[in-house]
Amino acid sequence: MANATDDRLRLLIERVERLEAEKKGIGDDVKDVYSEAKSTGYDVPTMKRIIKLRKMDGEKRKEAEYLLVTYGAGLGMDLQGSLF
Repeated sequence: MANATDDRLRLLIERVERLEAEKKGIGDDVKDVYSEAKSTGYDVPTMKRIIKLRKMDGEKRKEAEYLLVTYGAGLGMDLQGSLF
């Protein structure tokens, strides 16, 4: 039984290691795309913000916009319609 458990553990660890290596490769690919975008003249922080917003569903996006405008107003900033 211990041998089977040891083999199972080793296989699980090896799977995690492979996935971590793939994740690093994908992260490097994403960095390359952002570098390409920057060299083409695009603003990378704005692109990242758009990607973050696209991940949100419509209601979450509206709530985030409302909170941002509300907090900004509390600080004397006019953010109405300028960020989303």
